[in-house]
Order: sequence, then C-alpha cells, then structure tokens
Amino acid sequence: MKSDIRKIRAALSVLVGLQVIMLFALFTDTSPHPLLTTPLFAMAPFLGASISIAAAALMLTATPARLGTRSGMAMSLLAALLALVSFGPQKWLDPAIPAIWPAVLCGQVSAVLILWFTLRSLLGRGPVQNANP
Repeated sequence: MKSDIRKIRAALSVLVGLQVIMLFALFTDTSPHPLLTTPLFAMAPFLGASISIAAAALMLTATPARLGTRSGMAMSLLAALLALVSFGPQKWLDPAIPAIWPAVLCGQVSAVLILWFTLRSLLGRGPVQNANP
C-alpha cells in the first residue's frame, strides 16, 4: 500500500537521523556516545554501513518499478535489523539508559514499524506499491 511505503520511509528516516547523530557523538566524544569498538566490530564503520543501507532503502522504496520496491523492502528489513544492534531491547539494560532512552525508544519503534509494514507487504497482506503518485 502507498501508505505502508510512506510509513516505512518515515521510519527509515528516523533511523538515519539517529545513527548520524550517534556517529557525530562518537567523533566529537560527546557524552553519551557509543563505544569505539565492540567485541565484534568497530562502531564507526558499523554505523556507516547501517546509515548507507538505510539510505539505499530510502532510494529503492522511491523507485516506481515493482522490483525496485521489493528490493527496497528487503533493504528496509536489513536496515531495521542492523538498527536493533544499536537500539534493540538489550539497551534497556545499559547503565547509560537514563541518558539514551529517547533514542532507544525511537529506534525500537522505527524498527518495529519497518519490520511490520515490510513483512506485511512482502507476505502478500497488502500490495507492494510505490509511494509516489
């Protein structure tokens, strides 16, 4: 549905904004900022990849072709899953939660909306259509 794609694109925009702010906080050492590294990866390249995938999803969901929309949906799912690394339920146990809860809540709501509307469209519960008139 057109409104589903618009909701997905809005939620992707929220994730891009949150992750760009996290990256700036990391680079400027503004508290609370994400760790420089995790046991699995360095945070800056991970955020760069997450932002890039979300931006690609925004572009692909704006494509008029059905294939472009479907690949945009797949990229949207990937962007939501990557965002949950930074904003997932595990963050509610983080000692910094009193300072970061607004971002965690926005990130989780955005990821859930993307997952819901994307899966609904991909599983045939609603037609996959472009948001452009």
